Amino acid sequence: MIIAHDLGTTGNKASLHHDDGRLVASTTVGYPAHFAAGGVAEQNPQDWWDAVVSATRELLARTETAPSDVQGLVVSGQMMGAVLLDGDGAPVRPAIIWADTRASAQQRELEQELGAEHAYLLLGHRLNPTYSIEKVMWVRDNEPDVWSRVRRFCIAKDYIVLRLTGRLATDRSDASGTNAYDQQTGDWSDEVLAAARLDRSLFPEILDSTAIAGPLTDAAASALGLHDAHGRHRSVRVVMGGGDGPMAAVGSGIVAPEDGAYVSLGTSSWISFASKAPLIDKGMRTFTFDNVVPNSFVPTATMQAGGASIQWISEALSPDPQHPDTARLTAEAGGDLDTEDLYFLPYLLGERSPIWDPNARGAFVGIGRHHSRQHLVRAVLESLGYNLLSSIHAFRESGAMIDRIDAVGGGAQSDALLQVLADVWGIPVRRRTIVEEANSLGAAVTGAVGLGLADFSAARELSEVTAEFTPDASRHSIHAARHSRFTSAYDALAPWFAGAPR
Repeated sequence: MIIAHDLGTTGNKASLHHDDGRLVASTTVGYPAHFAAGGVAEQNPQDWWDAVVSATRELLARTETAPSDVQGLVVSGQMMGAVLLDGDGAPVRPAIIWADTRASAQQRELEQELGAEHAYLLLGHRLNPTYSIEKVMWVRDNEPDVWSRVRRFCIAKDYIVLRLTGRLATDRSDASGTNAYDQQTGDWSDEVLAAARLDRSLFPEILDSTAIAGPLTDAAASALGLHDAHGRHRSVRVVMGGGDGPMAAVGSGIVAPEDGAYVSLGTSSWISFASKAPLIDKGMRTFTFDNVVPNSFVPTATMQAGGASIQWISEALSPDPQHPDTARLTAEAGGDLDTEDLYFLPYLLGERSPIWDPNARGAFVGIGRHHSRQHLVRAVLESLGYNLLSSIHAFRESGAMIDRIDAVGGGAQSDALLQVLADVWGIPVRRRTIVEEANSLGAAVTGAVGLGLADFSAARELSEVTAEFTPDASRHSIHAARHSRFTSAYDALAPWFAGAPR
């Protein structure tokens, strides 16, 4: 058996798999995130570890799996964050996660030193406050007492691998999401580190995603319940794993360019596909991660608050915000409902692709007395389609062929949302059998490859298409016209966002 963990923003999705990757059982253990004004987004790394422990024990108990049957663990996780550690490997402050946008001054400092276009060609990404190195710089510049105790830096899944093995390392996919990784040399960029005024010793060693990070320590085995009554455990190997974006591609059966594109509809939402080389967009609207599949890449366009926008409107409209009926609200907003020129800007956490504006915020535009809650929810659903359509256009202008998109993530369970996306994009959108566990399925396949039990092509057989949503021609024609009005709403409000007090 292989156990895979996927550290998301709202919880750890853990899954138990046969050694060929087939899913046996899954569970989710939630944990909180702290969001506050000024772009604050943080989590406690101890909560991640507690969730990994709890989920592992639950999977073993529910499936009556003997600890001796588990031969490998692998971790996927949220990308672009910053976990700052002391000399003993303990966090010195809460983790700054991907959604945090406080590091705008640090982004500007790097742009002045490197140049925005040069940095994009070097890194495969724009410089932006959502990336790891800017967050590390922010702590140095704003929390000197904390910084005096910092000795190392890592990302979410790396912290769990450290707790599992005692080894601090990262993989190429997560490294490529730090704004500090030279995508051409496959190593930390000395040029960027010099511009950031950060010592290379802060940064972990870089391993392949399929590398064995180490055996499970006795302490970790005891915590996870992977030992027998006498306290003994077999030599469980921990595979390094990777970032949730590339892992979702593998979990969607997309391991090579011919496999097409997918959309992940989680807290953040993104469109991505596999390629043999980084994709360079002249407008720097999209970016490219290193893939967990060796010698390949995943061009990506991510919106900060995709599923988060749906979750927010559901909470706002529900009598009990702690238990919103998101499925019912989205279903009610489906079908032929017309928003009657109501638009929503889904920039609740600033935005990455395609506008790259950390100051952007959410807004309903065109709201009238006649609009109901169904109109509000429908406008939010359509906003995901419009925002991601801008990124599809950017991919196509850079030479990518996108003629269908497979959907994974929690939002992929909604018929209403997938039909809206198909109508807006004008191409078929397909739901796969494994949606919420796509990231952990990708991790399991990566783990099986690392353990020498399978190759990545196995992913194509582990998740099948179960439904296809075809675009309605008349609705697509209407959305094509409305897309330009959606983008013009942001253009009109961008100066106002920029001038808002912080």
